[in-house]
Amino acid sequence: MSTTIDVAEIERFHGHMCPGLAIGVKAAEIALREIGPHSRDEEVVAITETDICAVDAIQYLTGCTFGKGNLIYRDHGKVVFTFIRRADGKAIRVSLRGGVLDAFSPEHRELFAIVRAGTASEGERVRFQQLHVDRARAILDAAPEDLFDVTEVEPDIPAPARIHQSLVCEECGEAMMETRARFFRGQTLCIPCFERKDRRFPP
Repeated sequence: MSTTIDVAEIERFHGHMCPGLAIGVKAAEIALREIGPHSRDEEVVAITETDICAVDAIQYLTGCTFGKGNLIYRDHGKVVFTFIRRADGKAIRVSLRGGVLDAFSPEHRELFAIVRAGTASEGERVRFQQLHVDRARAILDAAPEDLFDVTEVEPDIPAPARIHQSLVCEECGEAMMETRARFFRGQTLCIPCFERKDRRFPP
């Protein structure tokens, strides 16, 4: 693992250490090496196809965040990340190899099932957490190339984030971005109010 990455700080940011977070650290390590340093503004874009713990490590290390508009989520259920450098359009797709997150010992798998079912004893929970952290540490110690397939891709570079006008929903009175407004029978509505009205008044 790169000695320049402070894993303890990332763990504090996320709340705990786990294999998913470790995967994010290693993906970010590739991005920092191939695309560039921590993004102060929007000079680097990350597109994530998963919402697992890994995304917190990517936000922390690469500077790509939802708030800045340079972290984009696509709900594909795949542990795949695309990193784009706006300056020259260089982009890499970082795809987790099959089996990396599933390479648990039989004991780890058994305890995982018990913990998820809510039937684990305190001792079993402690042992599971120990195994979970051990697996995370093994991922952190692995070479990134042993975990991911990395390919250079032609990017569809997202437009920089824009500040849009706010409109007020005529149903709930809350403000919303103008690009998310919906219109229903002469009213300007937010998405939740539009969906409620649309269900109540079918065509």
